[in-house]
Amino acid sequence: MTQFMNRKEDIVTDAIDGAIRASGGDLVRLDGYPYIRVVARADWDKSKVALVSGGGSGHEPAHAGFVGPGMLTAAVCGDVFASPSVDAVLAGILAVTGAAGCLLIVKNYTGDRLNFGLAAERARAFGLSVNMVIVDDDIALPDLPQPRGVAGTLFVHKIAGGLAENGGDLASVTAAANRVIEGTMSLGMSLDTCTVPGSPKEHRIPEGKAELGLGIHGEAGIEQIAFESAAQAMQTIAGRLAPCMSDMPYAAILNNLGGTSALEMSVLSNELAVSEIGGRIKLLVGPATMMSSLDMRGFSVSICPLGEVDEQLLAQPCPMTAWPGAKTLGPIETLQLSDRLTPIKSLSSEHAETAELLRKCCKILIAAEGDLNALDAISGDGDTGSTLASAGRALIVSIDSLPLADHALLFRAIGQELSQTMGGSSGALLAIFFAAAGDGASSGLLLQDALKAGLQRMQEIGGARLGDRTMIDALQPALNVLDKGIGAAAAAARRGADYTATLTKANAGRAAYISAVRLQGNIDPGAEAVARLFEQLQT
Repeated sequence: MTQFMNRKEDIVTDAIDGAIRASGGDLVRLDGYPYIRVVARADWDKSKVALVSGGGSGHEPAHAGFVGPGMLTAAVCGDVFASPSVDAVLAGILAVTGAAGCLLIVKNYTGDRLNFGLAAERARAFGLSVNMVIVDDDIALPDLPQPRGVAGTLFVHKIAGGLAENGGDLASVTAAANRVIEGTMSLGMSLDTCTVPGSPKEHRIPEGKAELGLGIHGEAGIEQIAFESAAQAMQTIAGRLAPCMSDMPYAAILNNLGGTSALEMSVLSNELAVSEIGGRIKLLVGPATMMSSLDMRGFSVSICPLGEVDEQLLAQPCPMTAWPGAKTLGPIETLQLSDRLTPIKSLSSEHAETAELLRKCCKILIAAEGDLNALDAISGDGDTGSTLASAGRALIVSIDSLPLADHALLFRAIGQELSQTMGGSSGALLAIFFAAAGDGASSGLLLQDALKAGLQRMQEIGGARLGDRTMIDALQPALNVLDKGIGAAAAAARRGADYTATLTKANAGRAAYISAVRLQGNIDPGAEAVARLFEQLQT
């Protein structure tokens, strides 16, 4: 996979330099590049207990992103997924440790334990007070004698860091860190593996599967399970964490492993809230990317028992943007819509044939969702099918409440429905189309002429014309011959839709930004939707 880097040998140092340049002067690095890569607080005066953590790179924003007041004093960075050297760790300790001493926070990996441990011994030989704690929060492998340290490490950074910032001594800061470690548990899941810079990607997780309990270095998890939905994924994670929890309140970290979109993370946040452990979570940190595994498409949940002191320390502000803050996890509260957005609806009326026709139209659009999205992915943003299908589903639900026996009122009602339920430019345009068609019908126009009046109003506001490569290329020809029957309209719509595949320039819609090469030979999705609708209404 192509990645935004210069040379794989320089990716860590380039990234560190970028983080320091973007910190506004809050961060500095030690000399000794490229072998000693230590990021430290620029304002540090050694008057308080120093907190030093780190490990392999590739987990950004951890660890350098959490260097600052209230969290880490320094971060020692190794190569991607590789522990930093003993001398690098020692350099970090010597740079930030004063009379108050230093706490090393180390994730439970052999290289980190050895290198940080030996550096601590050497620092003590220089007369410095140095303690070390080992984070082992991963519960993926319950029988493993040395559980891994993963995103729960951030609880230790924040609680111990807050206590140190408040003036706590080395013994109390160390005791707090150990207490947090004792109670913290984490578990992750991913739909894909990560891509190590300069190395071929391992395609270990097949389509339709998710891997449970994989490590932050891309290590294989405990099992691969069938993936069904975000709800099922979170239920699985919560089900493994629940037996380990007591009845006391908890804090949770919802961590993005690197490649999951913000939209998906918000869905997972909601699923965590309604899961079997959601009622015990008082504070939520995230959802955010905090301890990643490069570009892994996964997430992890970490939980920590929440005593009063720890709650205060987690909520204590700190300026680093990598820390999203701890917020109360609560219910959804809603405000009433303005009365102005609640239109006066016509009284419903029955007309079986019209109801059946409407249902058929909606079902045609719903069935075409995937095909239309695929077409739109070529020339737009890939959502035409979903937008039309959503409108179809909403209309099916509301059919019995519509004024089916009066075309003028029905068109207006459909326009109102679409203005509320159908997003995007197509939603607005079709709402205009039906509202104007309703106006035309109420003024005495016949059905065909009323629909043409709706089309004219849609063109006036939307600006599209025949040949602009939009749904109008199929809709206008169909309406022009509608008086000759549905078959003639379907044939005209198909000719218009197929014609859009020959157009290499769009003058309206998102396709206007697409190159001729991509447009050539591909039918406009809106025009295709119109053609399919008329064609399938014949059957």
